[in-house]
Amino acid sequence: MSDPMRPRASLRTAVVWEVLQDALDRRVKATGRESLDVLDTGGGSGNFAVPVARLGHRVTVVDPSPNALFALERRAAEAGVADRVKGVQGDAHGLFDVAERGGYDVVLCHGVLEYVDDPAEGVRNAVAALRSEGVLSLLAAGLGGAVLARALAGHFKEARQALDDPNGRWGTGDPVPRRFTADQLTGLVEGAGLRVGAVHGVRVFADLVPGVLVDTEPGALEALLKLEEAAAELPAFHSVATQLHVLGETAGTGEAIETGGSVEA
Repeated sequence: MSDPMRPRASLRTAVVWEVLQDALDRRVKATGRESLDVLDTGGGSGNFAVPVARLGHRVTVVDPSPNALFALERRAAEAGVADRVKGVQGDAHGLFDVAERGGYDVVLCHGVLEYVDDPAEGVRNAVAALRSEGVLSLLAAGLGGAVLARALAGHFKEARQALDDPNGRWGTGDPVPRRFTADQLTGLVEGAGLRVGAVHGVRVFADLVPGVLVDTEPGALEALLKLEEAAAELPAFHSVATQLHVLGETAGTGEAIETGGSVEA
């Protein structure tokens, strides 16, 4: 995943970035503080952490990979936000060995639940890192998108296996250990004590459209972006999205969060 601000990459990140930026703006207004404390679990090289820091927020990135954290440091320096981005080595299981319990306004948990041994524990830890009024941004692989992709590629047995497998895997060669439905993710969020503010399908069409079409057809990128954003909120498309994004709020948080931010593309 690339920087959400870059046009081609925005096909994969636009919906999440819009929802996240709007959530950050709302927390700024609610707290009266221009700079929030943000925790990015599994944040890697800073795909979201660096753009969030560009908005003026302080971001702590927890990731098990030293190489990713080195890339994060370099990326933050190049973006001029090294003073607002801190990378620490760790994982979701031992989160509070390196992060502060109850110390963050917003927690990002993107691409983590697919790989942890206990997704429920992963969500509980992320929620425990939030202040009494805070927001969780949860992004995970969607089951339906994988089934659809395998079927459209002509791998019908693998599509059926993904559909039947408890973890949504299409075979031993599947690089993703676990996938989720929207109901499963919202259940994890609610089970951890949060209320669900919004659910969005991510990459509903982007992974199915030939890249050459997007790159060469005039206006195709912008039109596809608008289509992704329009379909993202509709429950009918959640079941075929490559990824699912759930925004959770603590009980102390005020009004429910709605989308409405803008995406630089």
